[in-house]
Amino acid sequence: MAASAVFILDLNGKVLISRNYRGDIPMTAVEGFATKIAEEDDFRFKPFFQVDGVSYGCVKYGGVYLLGITNRNTNACLIMSFLHRLVSVFKDYFNEMNQESIRDNFVVIYELLDEMMDYGYPQTTEAKILKEYILQESHKQSVANDVPIAVTNAVSWRKEGLKYRKNEIFVDTVEKVNLLVGSKGQVLHSEVIGALKMRSYLSGMPELKLGLNDKILMEAMGRNMRGKSTIEMDDVKFHQCVRLARFENDRTISFIPPDGEFDLLTYRLSTQVKPLIWVEVENEAPGKTRVSYVVKAKAQFKQASTATGVEIRIPVPSDADSPQYNAGQGTVRYIPEDDVIVWSLKSFQVNSRPASRCCGPV
Repeated sequence: MAASAVFILDLNGKVLISRNYRGDIPMTAVEGFATKIAEEDDFRFKPFFQVDGVSYGCVKYGGVYLLGITNRNTNACLIMSFLHRLVSVFKDYFNEMNQESIRDNFVVIYELLDEMMDYGYPQTTEAKILKEYILQESHKQSVANDVPIAVTNAVSWRKEGLKYRKNEIFVDTVEKVNLLVGSKGQVLHSEVIGALKMRSYLSGMPELKLGLNDKILMEAMGRNMRGKSTIEMDDVKFHQCVRLARFENDRTISFIPPDGEFDLLTYRLSTQVKPLIWVEVENEAPGKTRVSYVVKAKAQFKQASTATGVEIRIPVPSDADSPQYNAGQGTVRYIPEDDVIVWSLKSFQVNSRPASRCCGPV
């Protein structure tokens, strides 16, 4: 069992939509959550906590809270995973998720909540399958007469009878680097957040296998991998199509893919990474009411590589007015609502060291 009840609230704790699946949670239980968010700031707020024997799981996204509540000894990770799936499905249906889209599509949301969970147990959570019988058009919804067979199949994320003239699948690896750098330029912490994205256009019910040059597997097999390229992934999260038992046995990723785009897995690598683009900022105050920034950028990646679409964001005082720019390369624009100056570079190579000067009254 996951959640006894699911609530969607605004940032003040006011209920926008609620669904009580088991009837063992009083509607007043949400008041405990509203008190909690009023007492604590964002830095101290915990996504899962207990108040008077009631457990609350919370996900904040797009100016709303998604809240799962239970008074039983249930799986906290399952509640949080279900709430994140709700966010993913809502974004797939409405393109964005905020208070306005919630209010405009509350009928569809109630239908989705009823189909995605039954008596506290998660059911169909794949947006592509849900869209086959929960239809939405111009803020209105209708339900098809026949429920897709995939909903009752073991493979609930893929419908049967798919046919393509050209069977093909595309694989992309997208990674993001998070760095914490000290005031003297030393790297204090670094990690890589990655996702293996796929686009599948295959006929029938194909079973695919994907092997990784995995450090754990190689060591278990007694192979000496010194000097060879291996990976050691942390916090691996698979799509529901992956056979987890097979992966635990021989580290082979075996799966029947959903149709279209999906993330096969997400992962984190704890590895030492130097900043790919090093940015230096010199701050000067030529007068009591003026401030000047000299920003310099330096590429630190491989010689043959080129960075495209680079944006460097420079925070400025909230009372800045009429800034002036002088960029040696690229373009500069001021975004007053975010209190930042954005320096955009279409192309950035190792040998180039562009500089930009910004100044203005405050």
